[in-house]
Amino acid sequence: MLMNKQPYKIAILAMGGEGGGVLADWIVQLGEDQGYVAQTTSVPGVAQRTGATIYYVELFDPRTPQEKAVGQVHLTEKLPVLSLMPMPGDVDIVLASELMEAGRAVVRGLVTPRRTTLIASTHRVYAMSEKSHLGDGRVDAAQLLEESAKVAKRFIGFDMAHLAQESQSVISAVLFGALASSKTLPFTREQFEETIRRGGVGVEKSLLAFSKAFDISLSLEDQPQQLSDQDSIASFELPSTASLHPKIKSLIERIEQAFPKDCHEMMLHGVRRLVDYQDPDYAHLYLDRLHALKLSFTETEREGELIRESARHLALWMSYEDTARVAGLKIRSTRFDRVRQESQVQEGQMIQIHEYMHPRVQEVAETLPAPLGRMILGSVLLTRLLGIFTSKGRVIQTSSIRGFLLLSLVASAKKWRRTTLRFKAEQERIERWMTLIQAFAPQNSDKALEWIKCQSLVKGYSDTHERGVKNFERLFAFIKAKTQLDAQSIRSMREAALADEKGVALDLTIKKL
Repeated sequence: MLMNKQPYKIAILAMGGEGGGVLADWIVQLGEDQGYVAQTTSVPGVAQRTGATIYYVELFDPRTPQEKAVGQVHLTEKLPVLSLMPMPGDVDIVLASELMEAGRAVVRGLVTPRRTTLIASTHRVYAMSEKSHLGDGRVDAAQLLEESAKVAKRFIGFDMAHLAQESQSVISAVLFGALASSKTLPFTREQFEETIRRGGVGVEKSLLAFSKAFDISLSLEDQPQQLSDQDSIASFELPSTASLHPKIKSLIERIEQAFPKDCHEMMLHGVRRLVDYQDPDYAHLYLDRLHALKLSFTETEREGELIRESARHLALWMSYEDTARVAGLKIRSTRFDRVRQESQVQEGQMIQIHEYMHPRVQEVAETLPAPLGRMILGSVLLTRLLGIFTSKGRVIQTSSIRGFLLLSLVASAKKWRRTTLRFKAEQERIERWMTLIQAFAPQNSDKALEWIKCQSLVKGYSDTHERGVKNFERLFAFIKAKTQLDAQSIRSMREAALADEKGVALDLTIKKL
């Protein structure tokens, strides 16, 4: 009986610009070419990143075995009504363009161990909820991978974004190749490839990505590829200084001679960041501060860990985001290249990049020399006058000559950064942070480590930075007054400060302590 048959049910979870609609169209075209009745729907979403969309495809074969054998169809019965959306526990194949999307499919119940083949890329594109978190809001990718593999009947996973980039194609072609190799649909590889050819757009690159994905998927033998591991600390070697500028050479030599080997990699990242942020002399100040901290760590068993954490947090703090830094990042050639790549801009096409800029009076004043900045912030009249010009944000087209030159002028302010009000305020906070580290380290390394991590409260710019500084100052004053606090108490306050923007959790924690 015809009605005893079930359609193939396929859910595709993809983000904007990744070709999810093309992938759905390919599957529909493939099914229709082979005599299947096909239906596709999509539910767009804009809650994260560039907007995630669920595409749902059902393929139904209306033919009897005899009709299929002779290649003819006689629809003697009514065709089924195909569903418009996937239902939990009732999906045969889930295709996810990114690991978080695979996790969302699992949470929605679309992936089940009884019937679902899950095909997913293992790379990460962080969601807005992860990026906007006050602390480290990233979801554990290893746990996502493990749970995705555990809950599916069959799991095929590898870094499909890298393969798409390597093939100069899009991730939809890679997913299509992985789908073909899974043999979950009753079509041959040649039939899949012919569908791509019939599309007529980017055929050669799509076929290359398809072929590579097909071969990789077969080699995995149903086992997910592990997330790439970073090189171990022990195997890291500092770069050769033979061809480097003398000022850069001296920085690397200081790292090599004055600090433990297991700290070299983190410190090299810090030096690179600060040379880029300001200049080599500023990076030397970074090493001076780390050396001062190191002297207080020598009596502890966790010297390497304390230096590494200090190196990481100190580099982040010393490269705080002011208006000059933000403007400089927006006009870098690497950023334009990345935007073109992510937008899939073809050769000969032009793009326009628009930035929304809305500096506050305080941020403008902090960019000025300290005496002038204090005068503006201390004067109601000057604050109001400057507020007239900053009350409304403006859109700047950085891809235009005018917009580019305007942001270049703002970025050039880094030359006098050391004289600004913001620089002096941040350096003073850094010194106070270091005094407590040096006080705690000789007696209690756990307590020192937890206080080092409190730097994570101070980050970002505008309102985010203001809230972070307020919380840091509260913790500093409380911890300095209550010297008997243990490491767990400092940790609980830091986590409370990062729990909400209004500081309710921090208030409750401080009252409890």
